Amino acid sequence: MTWLRYLRLKNEDTMAKIYRVTLTDDEQQQLLDLTSKGQTKARRLRRAQILLLADQQKTDKQIKDALTVSIATIERTRKRFVLEGFEAALSEKPRRGKDPLLDGKQEAHLVAQACSDAPEGRTSWTMQLLADRLIELDIVETISRETVRRTLKKTRPSLG
Repeated sequence: MTWLRYLRLKNEDTMAKIYRVTLTDDEQQQLLDLTSKGQTKARRLRRAQILLLADQQKTDKQIKDALTVSIATIERTRKRFVLEGFEAALSEKPRRGKDPLLDGKQEAHLVAQACSDAPEGRTSWTMQLLADRLIELDIVETISRETVRRTLKKTRPSLG
């Protein structure tokens, strides 16, 4: 069904290809309900507004001026609607995030080390001393003092 919605046109301003949004009555009603409730996330609401204006044959420039969004956002929303469907155009794709630098066992070693007595000649552990100690014990190959700080902040061990 989505291939029926696909139509390449020339944009007057950029001469780029754009996608035409044609909403069904049911989709239009869902978007109107969504925009009138006031309990919707801002990005979802903005995408709904873009789709409603695009269905009214407004140009990207007119939508940009009305909603203060970038042309790229409008183009992405139109494209996702045409190629991936109604719900995909409104929702965000999940973001991956970065893999943790330390696994649970390594974190446990770090916390245990931080809770132990400080090295001789020191009153307490520094972040750099802890990082060096983990490398010395072959718990990790490399680690920065910032990673040590963030991990300890997250776990909040009692240091004395």
